[in-house]
Amino acid sequence: MAEATQTSTSTLVVEKIVGDILNTIDREREREIISRRYGLYDRKETLEQIGELLGITRERVRQLEKAVMTKLKSVADKELPHIEEFEKVASQEISEIGGIARIKTLSEKFVEGSTKIDESRVSFLAELSPNLTHVSENDHFFNSTCLKSEYSEKSAKEKVGHVIDAIKKIGKPVTIEEVAGAMGYPESKKVEALAKISKNLATLNGRWGLIKWPTVNPKNIRDKIYVILYENDKQMHFNEIAESIRESDFRRKDVTTQAIHNELIKDKRFILVGRGVYALKEWGFKKGTVADVISEVLKDAGEPLHRDEIVKRVLKKRFVKETTILLNLQGKPQFKRVAKATYTLSEDKAKK
Repeated sequence: MAEATQTSTSTLVVEKIVGDILNTIDREREREIISRRYGLYDRKETLEQIGELLGITRERVRQLEKAVMTKLKSVADKELPHIEEFEKVASQEISEIGGIARIKTLSEKFVEGSTKIDESRVSFLAELSPNLTHVSENDHFFNSTCLKSEYSEKSAKEKVGHVIDAIKKIGKPVTIEEVAGAMGYPESKKVEALAKISKNLATLNGRWGLIKWPTVNPKNIRDKIYVILYENDKQMHFNEIAESIRESDFRRKDVTTQAIHNELIKDKRFILVGRGVYALKEWGFKKGTVADVISEVLKDAGEPLHRDEIVKRVLKKRFVKETTILLNLQGKPQFKRVAKATYTLSEDKAKK
């Protein structure tokens, strides 16, 4: 027993613990059902698959699975080998994480190079541990476990809902500390632990947001361009954008500069504001020639403007040199000087 009961994550032998527990099940058929249903040595199998293999109905497989797990849980704190030791180490890790943790995260702490089978084993042991609560995986939650002293499955899911509501209310990606502040939660570590078990949330560059927000969950090249511009908070040349993507933490970042340029041209979220220089449309930048932008500025103003004011307003919409703006003002027929360094639209242009 000592081999499997050393109380540190590096020496806890999960495979041996699982094997010893399975050996407490008297009937081979029932051992087979639990092993296959939980994926303890191979991929998880359905009730139908196991029933077909063993020559029994899917309903009978379900009944036997439930009966065996109920029995194992009833003796977990007294007779199951190593469960007490596993639970002690697991509880310590979960507590340090924030009271709740994805099984994947826990498995990575127990097993170097953790695989899906290792995750299944850790999940199985966590489900048998009397003082841990299992949070079932579904479309909204990852397979997780938490300290029973802190959460029930219902309360854990409700707390995750509060985190999501807080982020929705803020309306943009923010740090976990800001989310905790919005919730009135004193411990941001606990809020982060809750956020990590949700399939509806994502994080990137230290900020959390809804999974559908490209700023925290970029799914394609265009989204990654958006993130780079958003994070940089200023216009960038397409070469600079490509280099930033290659140096980023994105999972897939091996893209060519030409591919980046092509996507910038296609996506309406990006505006060409200079030679090869792009900005986000949401920043207020406009397409068109410099003369078009000057015309729009004067039309919106509804009155003549000093050239310095025109330059200031145009630069909010386009990334160009001041001299280019001044040359357009002085050289284009749609602009008329009405006083010293003051311009308005020509009569013909104003009518349009």
